[in-house]
Amino acid sequence: MKNSQNPRLAALHALSEVLDSNKNLGDSKALSRLRDSRDNAFARHLTYEVLRWLTALEWLAAELLAKPLKKRERDVQRLLLLGLQQLWHDQTASHAAVNETAECARLLGKPWAVGLINAVLRRFQREQKQLLDKLEHARQRFAHPDWMLKEIQLDWPEHWQTITDANNRQAPLWLRINRQLAEETTLRNDLKMAGFEVCDHPYARDAISISPAVAVVNIPGFDKGWLSVQDPAAQLARDLLAPQPGERILDACAAPGGKTAHLLESCSGIELTILDKQLQRVEQIHQTLNRLSLTAEPQVADAINIESWWKGKKFHKILLDTPCSATGVIRRHPEIKWLRNSEQVEAAVQTQAALLAALWPLLEIGGTLVYATCSLLKRENSQQIHQFLEQHTDAAVEIPAVEWGMVEPFGRQILPGEAQMDGFFYAVLRKSS
Repeated sequence: MKNSQNPRLAALHALSEVLDSNKNLGDSKALSRLRDSRDNAFARHLTYEVLRWLTALEWLAAELLAKPLKKRERDVQRLLLLGLQQLWHDQTASHAAVNETAECARLLGKPWAVGLINAVLRRFQREQKQLLDKLEHARQRFAHPDWMLKEIQLDWPEHWQTITDANNRQAPLWLRINRQLAEETTLRNDLKMAGFEVCDHPYARDAISISPAVAVVNIPGFDKGWLSVQDPAAQLARDLLAPQPGERILDACAAPGGKTAHLLESCSGIELTILDKQLQRVEQIHQTLNRLSLTAEPQVADAINIESWWKGKKFHKILLDTPCSATGVIRRHPEIKWLRNSEQVEAAVQTQAALLAALWPLLEIGGTLVYATCSLLKRENSQQIHQFLEQHTDAAVEIPAVEWGMVEPFGRQILPGEAQMDGFFYAVLRKSS
């Protein structure tokens, strides 16, 4: 097997892309090169799980090594993490986890590390119980960066451990039914005939989950545009906005287009303005709409710079799914823990405030702005809305009378794992004058 097609080495290179080059896992070239579907799935699993448990695995490696490896040997260090992950959480057979992981060092041209990796992983097997008992008393067991853990603890003193536990579990696969296209009875029968268990969601009426989770190309109806991948928490935006025929609606930060498509699927008679400031992301929206047989014209524009795109007609409703830390979707994207820092969050807070200030004057009197983030951090959510309300006397918050989420002073917060949903914050703002 060529090195580029070795799933463990692909996982190793994907870890480097994230941790050394600050790339998102979805953009990993190392993983995309794997042609065999089983090898690809295995490499993705390894990469995701190591990133999910990174600090805990690093702590175990430090306990097992006689002395730390030099920085230039971080590929050997990460091979250890891959092997430890397999032995600890995957409970992989020792031959695969130990021998094959160690042999990867030889493929990297570092035969000296084969014996080291073998010895460290064998020692973990012997001392696993004692090591894991000791790990239970270390902060690294929560597998979150210190700044993020502290902020979650401060914001959610009664729920922080539930949050970190949820963040460290793999999210279920949720789909949205395109009711404009799908023959729902046929769709559900096709899914069951293909061996999937289908479950509805208690709060998002267009959401279904299927198990086992598979690649979308293997899901009946997906190629017809009958289904899209979207978490139920994200689907709730449509319910809060409640689009009606004839309404002018702004989707201000629309990429990759999931909520945009949901609005159009739900009410084709709306006049929808769709913006995103990056050409590549607008192309994603086009692809999403084309697959679902939806017609709209997304624009490349910075919503804050209203002179560049606004045509002078005020909107009845605005969806501001604003850029944020994405700390509510860590279970789907574990690399977020290691790609974010507190300064980036503060920059997002400033962008959110600027978007609110720029778009509020474009809303009709009596109109609704739905502010949404996939964040858990209160400075992006309730504190952001509080500050906005202090500066805009013509704005009032309406707390939705729904069963989902926790009531916050200025909105509703869904914590990750609630009803199998991602973490989301929603605030509904009404313009009074």
